This record gives sequence, C-alpha cells and structure tokens, in this order.
Amino acid sequence: MTVDLFEKFDATLNNFRQLPEGESNPFTVSMEKILSPTEAIINGRKTILAGTNNYMGMTFNEEAVAAAQDALLTQGTGTTGSRVLNGTYNSHKALEEELKKFYGTEHAMVFSTGYQANLGIIATLAGPKDYILIDADSHASIYDGCAMGNATVIRFAHNDPENLDKRLTRLRKSDPEAGVLVVVEGVYSMLGDQAPLKELAAVSKKHNAYILVDEAHSIGVFGATGRGVAQAQGVEDQIDFIVGTFSKSVGTIGGYCVSNHPKFEVLRLVCRPYMFTASLPPSVVASATKALQIIANTNLREKLLANSMRLNKGLAKIGFNMGTTGESPIAAIIVPDMHQAIAFWGEMIKEGVYVNLALPPATPNNYNLMRCSLSAAHTNEQIDYMLEKFELVGRKLGILSDKALETV
Repeated sequence: MTVDLFEKFDATLNNFRQLPEGESNPFTVSMEKILSPTEAIINGRKTILAGTNNYMGMTFNEEAVAAAQDALLTQGTGTTGSRVLNGTYNSHKALEEELKKFYGTEHAMVFSTGYQANLGIIATLAGPKDYILIDADSHASIYDGCAMGNATVIRFAHNDPENLDKRLTRLRKSDPEAGVLVVVEGVYSMLGDQAPLKELAAVSKKHNAYILVDEAHSIGVFGATGRGVAQAQGVEDQIDFIVGTFSKSVGTIGGYCVSNHPKFEVLRLVCRPYMFTASLPPSVVASATKALQIIANTNLREKLLANSMRLNKGLAKIGFNMGTTGESPIAAIIVPDMHQAIAFWGEMIKEGVYVNLALPPATPNNYNLMRCSLSAAHTNEQIDYMLEKFELVGRKLGILSDKALETV
C-alpha cells in the first residue's frame, strides 16, 4: 500500500475545512484593486488596509514608481539568471552601494527575498560544528536557516539577556572554542516589541559570539536615519550582521545583509540561496534604491509612530486586551478563542477594514491575534474609522464587556 504523502497534513486540512466560506475566510482573501498604500477594493467594496507592513507608504511613491518604470523599459522584465552568473547588473551593484551608504558598512549583499537573506546568511555562517542561539520568538526564516545549516540550535527566553548569558556560559564551559552566532530581531513582528540590543550585544561579546540582528520590521521606522533598532539604541558598532527586507518599509521585494566583517565577500561564493536563485528584476532594484534614498531623508517616522500610538491607545481605551504598547508600527489585540478570532476577522472585513489574523503556532504564547500594521500614509480619520469598527465588532462578538465600555 502506498503511503499518502499528504496524510501528515490532515489535521491542518480539517481545520481549514471548518473555516467559513466566501468573503469571511481570511486565507482566501484577494485584493481586487489597490487604490493607495492604505486602501483597496476587497470583495467589491473599498477597504482600509491595516495589515500590509507598508510602513513608509513607499508602494505608491512617485519617485520610486518612476525609477521602476524606467528600469522596466530600459532593462526588461527580469535577469533570467543568478547573481553568480548573468544576473548581476550594474543596478544590483548600485543597490548594494546604496545599502552600504545607508548603513555605513563596508559590505552589502542583496538577496531575492528577505526570507532567503535569513536562510542564506544563517545557514552559511553556522554549520554542523557551530552553535546558534536564537530568541524563542524568532521568525520562521530564522528557524529554517538554522535547520538548513545543521548547526546546534539553542533557544533562549524572549528578550532575556540574563537567560542568554546563562546559556552561553554553559556552552563555553563545554565547548570554549566553538563558533557561536546569536540571532535576534530588532522588532518582533507579531507583538511589535523591541529587543534590548544593548544588553544582548554585550552578553554576546562577553562570550566571544557573533551577533546577527534581523531589522525587517524596524528599517525605516527607528533610528535617526531609519537604520533600525541598532541605530536607535546606539549599538551598531557591536552588531556583526544586519539582515533586512525590502518588502516592508522599502515597499517592494528582496532582502539583504550588511556587515563590516573583512571576509564577508566570500559569502557570495558559498551561500546557496544567493548562488542558486534568479536575481531581482531591474524594476525592483531601481525602486528599492530610490526608496532607500528617500527613507534616509524623511520625517515620516514621526507620523508613523504617532499613528501607531493613536491606534494602540484607542484600542486599549475601548477595553481590548492589547499585546502591544504603541512603540512600534504594530497594534495587536489578544482574542481569547481561535474561533472568535476568525469570526472577528470576518466581521472586520465586512466593515471595510483589512487586518491580519495571526494564530498559533505562528504567535508567541499561543495568542490568537488581530494584528494591525500601520503606515505613515494612514490619516487620523482612517484610524478613527478603524477604532469605530473594532469597537462595533468587539461588542457584537462579546469580547468587550459592558463594564469595560462604560469606562471609555
């Protein structure tokens, strides 16, 4: 008898079949027409986008769009090759130069996605004889990079330098000469909390370990010129590798790693996710280059964080159990039950607000989350409309108690 290779997915399939059909299913939603960084037509109605990670609103930036259009007309739709073959154009090198200028580093390496950047750098740096210590709440791309490299993986408690110190102390007693890489994120995507990079970097250096920071959700958002949490906390000189993505604040797709390590360039010859995938299309490269230049010289960060505080404080005042504080562009409501969370998402989309539904095991502490990610392009009126609909749906589903509402 042939074993069904899909049998291991039966539980997931059964859960999917229990979801509501039609427009209330969060996993089949489609953007029919994008109107702006903050609005789209979904299910035939105008909908506010409150879950796109378009932090700087760069997807419709006129200069970035014009740069992409020009590259499309002059260089074509794609490279049809990897960076180590025919897929390196002058524009790819120019983008890497822009990254080096943006971060003030000696080296920069561009990947076709942010996922591949983590996958490639982590798997290549730490092999079977090495150790990786990762924050327990790390992104899937970090876990997959660890698995691909076959290093020994040790998890430490989320945002806990003391716990990291204990684990590194134990490791160094058993294997004092081992190669060690500590991997953390600047901002964690589900709840938007920042890493205490100053303390984590100090612990890493104390134990002679390299440290890599994934700034995917913090580039453009934090720091004097938008370089992320490491810049904001004044510890860039203590960080060995910074990984990031173009798919959030930069408004397109792609990933990168920057570093000052003198041997960094050898990674181009040994990093499989870099070597064996097609390079980014010229239009994407051009828009990313232009967006980085804009982000470095913009004051949109203040508007973005003001928007986030408005939404976070508003939701907390209404009476929701918040998983976020407003110190990042993310606002997340903790919903007690998975079925309530799914129903919540469905009611919000009917009310013209698109948010992210985040469920275990992809969430910290197995939370069921209604997760918003705001943009500097959102208006106060749009945020107030979101708050109105969140309260309406929260009351309808019985998530907000009458007592909580009376205190608003």
